[in-house]
Amino acid sequence: MAVVTGVVVAFPSVAATTCPGCYGMKQVRPGLYLEPGLPPVRERQVAEVIDAANRRVADFYGGRRSSPDILACVTTTCYRKIGGGGERGIAVMNRAVMLSPEGIDAVIASHEMSHVELHARLGSDAGPLPQWFDEGLAVVVSDDPRYLKPEGTGDRCRVATQGALPQTLDDWLRTTKADQDTYAKAACRASQWLQANGGSRAVLELIEHMVAGGDLPASLTAATRG
Repeated sequence: MAVVTGVVVAFPSVAATTCPGCYGMKQVRPGLYLEPGLPPVRERQVAEVIDAANRRVADFYGGRRSSPDILACVTTTCYRKIGGGGERGIAVMNRAVMLSPEGIDAVIASHEMSHVELHARLGSDAGPLPQWFDEGLAVVVSDDPRYLKPEGTGDRCRVATQGALPQTLDDWLRTTKADQDTYAKAACRASQWLQANGGSRAVLELIEHMVAGGDLPASLTAATRG
């Protein structure tokens, strides 16, 4: 789940990502903060996961524009202390990523990093982008097997839909609570859009188009529910 600019998040999350050390997090290298007291081997394991997630995002976008701070907890006590909830991971205000014990995984971490990277590239022009595309794209970037079939299988959809998908974050949150297949539907639609428009290059072109003041393409608005 992504928390984007303009959305009010719980104060501890914002404060913790602004000053991780104030919440007891240990900086193990620039931009990476871990729960204190971990043995060196565990610190290395977490760092390797973050490196793998970074590579997934960089491979898709052809490099990185964003460098979010990563706050990773290996216990639920730590995660609650920094303001986390029941999610595996969360992007906070497009500047940091918090990972729960279940989120220390290259798939989950790269999903949240994808949100930050996309919004870093769009800047203030991110508003018109429908939430379903933001989330579906993050599933594609992270290559999440829960919601997509393996790459190279042609149609990667696990759950297809012809219906409109949520446009706003509020609508997305309501829909995901009511329909557990929402992520898979969004991933299917995003994957189909990528296949039809040239893959990751199409995302870069879309970003360039929107930053230049262009309207959202009809291929995306047609799938959106206002």
